[in-house]
Amino acid sequence: MSNLLRRGASYSARIRVPVDLVEVIGKTELVKALGTKELSEAKRRLHPQMQMWHLEFEDLRARKSLTKDDDAAAAWSHYNQTLADDEAARVNLPTEGDVQAAKAEAVATVQAEGLDLTDRLAMLAATVGFQAKQNAADFNSAMRKAKLADTRANLIKGEMTPIADDVNEFLRANRLYAAPGSPEWVGIARAMMRGGIEGLQRTLERDAGDYAGEPRDQLVRPASGRRRASAKPGETIMDLFAIFTRENPSGVAVDRLHQMRRDIGTFVELVGASFPIASISKVEVRNWKQLLVKYPVKATETNVFAGMTISQIVKANEKIGKPVIADRTVNRYLSSLGAFLSWAVDNGYVNENVTLGLALKKETKTTTLPFNTDQLKALFASPWFAGCQSDDEWRKLAKPGNFLIRDHRYWLPLIMLFSGARPAEIGQLAVNDVRQQHGHWIMHVTTEGDETTQGKSVKTEGSMRVIPVHPELIRLGFITYHETRVREGGTALFPGAVRNLRGQMMADVSREFGRYLTRIGLKTGRGLSLYSFRHGAADALRRGGFLDQQFGFILGHTEKSMTGRYGIMPQGMLEQRVELVNAILYPGLNLDHLVLDKIK
Repeated sequence: MSNLLRRGASYSARIRVPVDLVEVIGKTELVKALGTKELSEAKRRLHPQMQMWHLEFEDLRARKSLTKDDDAAAAWSHYNQTLADDEAARVNLPTEGDVQAAKAEAVATVQAEGLDLTDRLAMLAATVGFQAKQNAADFNSAMRKAKLADTRANLIKGEMTPIADDVNEFLRANRLYAAPGSPEWVGIARAMMRGGIEGLQRTLERDAGDYAGEPRDQLVRPASGRRRASAKPGETIMDLFAIFTRENPSGVAVDRLHQMRRDIGTFVELVGASFPIASISKVEVRNWKQLLVKYPVKATETNVFAGMTISQIVKANEKIGKPVIADRTVNRYLSSLGAFLSWAVDNGYVNENVTLGLALKKETKTTTLPFNTDQLKALFASPWFAGCQSDDEWRKLAKPGNFLIRDHRYWLPLIMLFSGARPAEIGQLAVNDVRQQHGHWIMHVTTEGDETTQGKSVKTEGSMRVIPVHPELIRLGFITYHETRVREGGTALFPGAVRNLRGQMMADVSREFGRYLTRIGLKTGRGLSLYSFRHGAADALRRGGFLDQQFGFILGHTEKSMTGRYGIMPQGMLEQRVELVNAILYPGLNLDHLVLDKIK
């Protein structure tokens, strides 16, 4: 079946309930609205929802397998409930004042009605209220003694009917599943009866004023293992994360939100889909961190780990031996959960952010290096730009041939080289985001304007900005390419630029560009990547005599502004930006050979 369902104009996700869980869930299919009418956005939202359903299925399967901790939890719960019920009953027992008031009322009734004191029935009717209050404590104690005797007898005989309702309520409240009469169900019932017996014994001790008693039954203790606590409906960790993403208090980019969802999803794999957010402690986060430091690189993209949880992946990798993620990546996972928990603190779901202080010591980060002149010459003379063997197979891009790439893959490095813009910012440009203003061509990096099929996002609201088009890009034919897209129609400037299943724009180009550098011999180890162009643009601006604080807004390092949002600015302000961008120069780099190519 297709997991994407269109209902009217909107899209929903759907999934078949596994056969073994149909009885538990009560449905054969689950459907959830994705809250969008756009197919591309629906596809981006589908993957997280499918992942969440699979987590819930695994959580439910785990809750069908009851453990000794569940028995202990049931016994301890019923023990405490028995004591709580007894305390509530004692609070409601008549006081001595109530007894005396009832006695006075009975005497007044006898005198007012002139009853015959030898008439037992009449006297009983007149004094029944007084006697009930006078004997309430003794009657309550007798009832508890009788219940204790009955419970012991039923435990010996294996008669579970009297406690069945309590068992089913405990299972329901804790989202545990056991068929009535099954060994698991009977185990919970017997545990609760033992807890009840201990509780009733304490109540009889209280009749003598002794409140210091402790359970003698070794089962009736707080569960030593981690309780499989259950969140309230609509308040699971991922339910609340959905609210967090809608509010997006810090205005982070959509790509980062998707990344946070994936990061936190591994934590949910560990604690369970129904684990309540209020129960998250440093213990759970610490255990998660200890798994993350052993978590293999790109585990979710590796077939051998398909369908495994984080714990299973780490266990399997002990034999496989794939490289594990870097410490800074572990800290990114912790940062994702930490940002979410900070919001949860502000909104009263938890009392503290338990991720604080758990980050690993920051490692020395490998610096992204800018390309030097010789490397730039070699790169722009290589098959990616000068002609390759095939334009539809990544591995053949490094082999010389007659295919000229002139789509987003060609323009992305060049635009980064002469603007410092981020790959995703370039890939999401709409045709009308490139236009003339005050006689200058500009690129408007924004979430506003025409909506493309791939959607728009920026790293932060301050990343929305106007970037003048560099003269070298115009010389190389960028505006000619733009005119071609205007004639062809469509909103996207680069229709071939797409997001991956994680919602990341240009992720495939970024990944393959690094591999390409290795194939053509420009890269050994780390240091050079697609982001080397961004660093090179910053260095070029410094060579032009500008300070970092003077050109930060060109790179998107600034506070949000209305100019950035709407892309309209005074001519003087635009002239200053033109001056900045025109200062991005690379002495010794000649791209004349690219100008000669006709762009179709």
